[in-house]
Amino acid sequence: MPADPLTATTGYGRFAPSPSGDLHLGNLRTALLAWLFARSTGRGFLMRVEDLDRVRPGAAERQLEDLAALGLDWDPPVEWQSRRLPLYRHAIEELTAAGLTYECFCTRKEIQQAVTAPHGPLGSYPGTCRDLTEQERDQRRAAGRPAALRLRADRGEFTVTDVLLGEYRGPVDDLVLRRGDGTPAYNLAVVVDDAEAGIDQVVRGDDLLPSTPRQAYLATLLHLPVPQYAHVPLVLNSTGARLAKRDGAVTLRDRIALGETPRSVLKLLAASLGYGDADTPGALLEQFRPENLPREPWSLDPNGLLQPS
Repeated sequence: MPADPLTATTGYGRFAPSPSGDLHLGNLRTALLAWLFARSTGRGFLMRVEDLDRVRPGAAERQLEDLAALGLDWDPPVEWQSRRLPLYRHAIEELTAAGLTYECFCTRKEIQQAVTAPHGPLGSYPGTCRDLTEQERDQRRAAGRPAALRLRADRGEFTVTDVLLGEYRGPVDDLVLRRGDGTPAYNLAVVVDDAEAGIDQVVRGDDLLPSTPRQAYLATLLHLPVPQYAHVPLVLNSTGARLAKRDGAVTLRDRIALGETPRSVLKLLAASLGYGDADTPGALLEQFRPENLPREPWSLDPNGLLQPS
């Protein structure tokens, strides 16, 4: 059972952006919330660059500059997933030694077609390669099919507790641990990273809630602690879709180019959380109460003045 979110602890919270481009206001708002949750409970706050997938040169540095410009701080050093590959290999070896992995030769198209069939949880991998014989695996290797490595899950659901949303029971399937190109998969990396760094509080957008049971279940298989979760509402554009950089002037640098300041952007984010008179992270921290946070998405008109709805 997660600890009370208002109880001080010696653990850590974190923010872990992917360096695919500049952070938009939704990302910045989540980073601010992660910082507030951590600092208000006596936790340290860590920054991790999740650079195993799409990386735009210079994006990580720009992201860190923007977060610092808003007044957020973190405990050094900044961690980079690409420098932690031995940790992921060790975790995979541990699962394999326990008989909890298998090779998967399915193409993306084959998986998409299979998961639309009327069996198993929606979107779950149906186990096509789970019980292949050694001869069948050899045939696929000989045909040049790259093999991903999947978890051999022994259950279909797992329950987590969120400090904002309560209990959530979601599907668990044979998730990918290592992709066909040898890259560790996100669900494995995030579990290993959080545990290794002593991160016991994970605050992130509620679009990631469905993946949380898989990650918590994987942590138990690796004999790692399951962190306390808080999934926060997203920022939506005027059409009700999730805010994206293509929506207009939605990054900090966009807003500065229009004459705003980091302080005014921070005040806008604070107002969206119900703290309209706070214009620094410190001032917001003095008032912050997780139980009073809005439970609905924050809607913006990126083509307007970006005022809270």
